[in-house]
Amino acid sequence: MNQQGVRWTAEQVLALAPDDASRKAGGRLAAAGPWSQGGCDNSSVWGLCEGGGGSPYRTVVDTGGLGFRCSCPSRKFPCKHALGLLLLWATDERAVPQGEAPEWAAPWLEERRARAGRKEEGDAPAQTRTADPEAARRRAERRAERVTAGATELEQRLADLLRGGLAAAERPGYGLWEETAARMVDAQAPGLAGRVREFGAIPGTGPGWPVRLLEECALLHLLDRAWLGRDGLPEPLAATVRARVGLPASPQGPPVRDLWRVLAQYDTGDAKLTTRRIWLYGQESGRSALLLDFGAAGRAPELGLPVGMAVDAELTPYPGGGQARAALGERFGPPVAAGAPPPGGSTTAALERYGRALRDDPWLDSCPATLAGVVPIPPRNEEDTWQLADTDGDFALPVASGPVTRAGLWKLVALSGGGPTTVFGECGHRGFTPLAAWPTDEDEDGEKEGGGARTVRLL
Repeated sequence: MNQQGVRWTAEQVLALAPDDASRKAGGRLAAAGPWSQGGCDNSSVWGLCEGGGGSPYRTVVDTGGLGFRCSCPSRKFPCKHALGLLLLWATDERAVPQGEAPEWAAPWLEERRARAGRKEEGDAPAQTRTADPEAARRRAERRAERVTAGATELEQRLADLLRGGLAAAERPGYGLWEETAARMVDAQAPGLAGRVREFGAIPGTGPGWPVRLLEECALLHLLDRAWLGRDGLPEPLAATVRARVGLPASPQGPPVRDLWRVLAQYDTGDAKLTTRRIWLYGQESGRSALLLDFGAAGRAPELGLPVGMAVDAELTPYPGGGQARAALGERFGPPVAAGAPPPGGSTTAALERYGRALRDDPWLDSCPATLAGVVPIPPRNEEDTWQLADTDGDFALPVASGPVTRAGLWKLVALSGGGPTTVFGECGHRGFTPLAAWPTDEDEDGEKEGGGARTVRLL
């Protein structure tokens, strides 16, 4: 719940859905008909939903800690029953009245609250307790040696490519880059393996592919050389290099407590892993933070926060220069209604911010940015691209291909209505990826300003 006795909006509930299919399926269950024993208190919602078998599905949602439990066999998280129950709770107080949790829901809720209490008291689970430091040091040294061997081999591979000429990369049977990526996995450098796979997929992908291949070749070479010379790097940059080659890292530094506004949430995936990205903005600190969570292929990650709301919580940053990633720590209450959107700037300011971030992390694909007073411009023909143009200048950013679909872009056009609006997204070398937007209203003096706390999710 937002506050004591205050319920979420339907849009905030749907922001938790792992995909469009779940949104639609949850919407079909947002009616009182299939539900019984529905109820809620100040931090949880529960109900029984008719299922295909003889027994109803038991659905419970911890709205304070954002946890979900359902007896259905779905692999999605949250499932359609949890979404349908939350939608019903958001729109029909009579169907989901205040009350006490029934005996089939109370044990799970009590266990979650007990775990939160133990965490607050500092009772860390066994797997987080300090291990043998000498054994950990030896393991780290052995892994570093394997990564060094892999980086040295990759340097030789890149040198052979350049000596033979980039044209050779398009020849039939030139599929050795997958083998090279597999060898980087064997060297325990998954970050290098991922970049090699992207590198090997470039040849023959349309006009200008040799230029893109050379750019990626340069970035790979830079990462290799940075790893091999890491002992001479400043610690923030050395931490960034370790993260880029794929070495595990733990959050470090004092946690930052703030009222973190949830700006965007979306999933990407491959054959092995689903990655969820959640962007937050600290309303007091003015800091941007990225939460990452992972799930097995075909399964949504467990962590989910309602887009458009704010969470009073502690975040601990990960090491590395220019890194926005953080770990979500203790939460001090349920999500609450968010205030105004983050302060925005021009398209030029967004590019300058990305340029500054590249000084700390040359391999950074994009950084978070909020654009204020921009107008979405659809393409005029098939060769043109979507753009976000400043209203106070002659500059525009191309919209990058990514998680946002054409439907999301047209939603942005409808929100704008041909006028300026405020847009949050990721700004990088491929362009700007819009993820959320806010309508721009006129104040009493007729001046335009980013108004309305209602977040419009574009994906």
